[in-house]
Amino acid sequence: MSKQSAMTRRHTLAAVGAAGAGLLTGLGATRRAGAAAAIRQGYQTNIWGMPTYYLVKSGYLQKHGLSVEEFAVPSGNITMQQMVAGRVDLGTYAGPSFIIGNVKGGLVAIAVIENVGKTARITARKDLNIGKVEELRGRRIANLVGSSVGNDFDDIVMPHYGLHKGDFQEIRMNVTDMVAALTAKTVDAMVNVEPYNVIAVANGVGADVMDFDKFDPMPVFMAATAEMVEKRPDAIVAYLKAWLDAANDFKTNRKKVDDVIYSFYASKGYTMSPATFTAALSRVEVNPGFPDLKAYMQQQAEILVANKTVGTIPDWSKALRPEFMEKAKAGR
Repeated sequence: MSKQSAMTRRHTLAAVGAAGAGLLTGLGATRRAGAAAAIRQGYQTNIWGMPTYYLVKSGYLQKHGLSVEEFAVPSGNITMQQMVAGRVDLGTYAGPSFIIGNVKGGLVAIAVIENVGKTARITARKDLNIGKVEELRGRRIANLVGSSVGNDFDDIVMPHYGLHKGDFQEIRMNVTDMVAALTAKTVDAMVNVEPYNVIAVANGVGADVMDFDKFDPMPVFMAATAEMVEKRPDAIVAYLKAWLDAANDFKTNRKKVDDVIYSFYASKGYTMSPATFTAALSRVEVNPGFPDLKAYMQQQAEILVANKTVGTIPDWSKALRPEFMEKAKAGR
């Protein structure tokens, strides 16, 4: 990128402010006034949220009788908080954030959209020549504490390598600010998701240390509020039919998908090359469905309970609801 390798603070604050106010400044809300089947869709502006961004821009929601209002934020845990507060109907995030949202606000998983374990990475400053996780002892590490990636880093990845809180200096930071911090040498490494890792590497300031896939494939759930599940089940099924249409484009019309998502980052001031962008998006495995993840989610919940992040384990029969996706697939 020409100036900064990450979204500027102005962009970040604008995105957060827009989400908090329920506005879509610069993102072109597409909600039709008076539409009976309008939905409020949250998504994160990192690569995890880009399949949802594509869905919103694809026209498939309108094809299935839905209009949409967008709520874009830097990280999925913010979408989760908006949903708990009742400001957003639907949003994606990984298992730990979903569990927190279920415990605090009764959120319900209606689908698994993608796996993103390959997008979550530790990237160190290139000039430090750090090649192993163990070499991060005593280092300053940028991490969005409380996010799903942040929780995996603290609770699973670092303990595996014999490192625990206190063995390194953890600096809480939004993902959109981390590449700039690497460039300025105010941190030694970052725990981040795409496209920020490939941007840092392409710009010559970062070097990959590892990705999280072998520890956690990171299935990303599409969650809905309990109110939407109770009062608008037909809208959920129509919504998931739109997702299945969009997923087909990821398999058969990839150039269309790439062009739409690349245009999002270009509109935010990024100048990454198409090759860099393609590398980032290739690490997202888009395949909407609802595999049996009870054992995986139980393990994630036990970690959160042990660390006192939540006080109880969800009732999976109420939290994980595959029947909506089953109905969407049956109607095709």
